[in-house]
Amino acid sequence: MKTVTQETKLAMTMQEENLGYMSDMALELAQMAEESGLTTLAYLFRMAALEAATAGRVATPEIAQHVTH
Repeated sequence: MKTVTQETKLAMTMQEENLGYMSDMALELAQMAEESGLTTLAYLFRMAALEAATAGRVATPEIAQHVTH
């Protein structure tokens, strides 16, 4: 049982790190697009960053529920 719990925690940590990385990269790309005058593309990257940040908060409890049951 401890192994499953440890694996669940590890999976959740890895997912949070990946989503954080995706959010950071999307924000950097948005800044580059903005500097290039591509405002629509910058907007889309900002929305992707927001989605990644939000997914980290919303998906974590769901993952724990599916893995532990």
